[in-house]
Amino acid sequence: MTTITSIAPANATGKTHTRTHRAPRRQRLLRWLFVAPALAYMALFFGYPLVNNIVMSFQRYTPKTYFTGEAPFNGLDNWRAVFANELFTDAVWHTMLFTVGSLLGQFTIGLALAVFFSRRFRLSGMVRAVLLLPWLVPMVVSAVVWRRILDQEHGMLNTVLHAVGLVPADGVPWLSSPSVALLSAVLVNIWIGIPFNMVILYGGLQEIPRDVYEAAALDGSGPWRTFRSITLPMLRPVITVVLVLGFMSTVKILDLILALTSGGPADSTQTLGTVTYQLSFLQLDFGQGAVVGNVLILISAVFAVLYLRANRADFGKGK
Repeated sequence: MTTITSIAPANATGKTHTRTHRAPRRQRLLRWLFVAPALAYMALFFGYPLVNNIVMSFQRYTPKTYFTGEAPFNGLDNWRAVFANELFTDAVWHTMLFTVGSLLGQFTIGLALAVFFSRRFRLSGMVRAVLLLPWLVPMVVSAVVWRRILDQEHGMLNTVLHAVGLVPADGVPWLSSPSVALLSAVLVNIWIGIPFNMVILYGGLQEIPRDVYEAAALDGSGPWRTFRSITLPMLRPVITVVLVLGFMSTVKILDLILALTSGGPADSTQTLGTVTYQLSFLQLDFGQGAVVGNVLILISAVFAVLYLRANRADFGKGK
């Protein structure tokens, strides 16, 4: 009896020890099974095109390649040709101006509207819904409408401005002048992006506790000081999201520019997105088009990393 009693707990302990080792393995396997479809999707639809685009930038890839399958390796020739192209240099400068101008306008007006609508009033919901329309309309449709509005001879904007005596009879060449076309594209993009900024920032403002504002009012804090010392710091994570997402969608913009100006006049509205399109689908030099595409991917990746680091820092402070 003594021998049996001493062996039984040992066997039971052994079984328990084996089960405790098997359980984490099953949990890890289940986790990977749940994650596997997402990983496969990203590898197929993001990883493969990205790797293929990088490889293509080092090849002489032409329409002939689709029939022969031959894409000879040409080293850094595509990269040298792109960086030596004056159009690429101008496009980088135009992209920077377009992106910075758009983000400043969209964020400033969006934040002002979000603060305005955070003070509830009658019909505020209906007005917010109307302001969402530019964001809901497809960008190409918006661009075509604005192209008609900004037309120098028959556009509504010049007609109204001339009626109030602000412009001469021949109007302003909003889309046909190299000195004005890029500004016009920026203004149209600001109009399109305001609703997105307003909605996200409005949601962030609703998360700020009301008692914080009440305490500030009791301390004698004025509206501007309250906004600068309470609203902006507590809204910082949302502001980071808005600016980074806005940057990543603006820096690669293509359809708006093509529908408004097609990159003209005199290449004054050429951006990195339109240069990629021009090299790849008009000049049919897919290798050089892939180079410009890789530059865009690199720029977006840098800002994505900065966004993740900022979020991590905010999360660490919250902890």
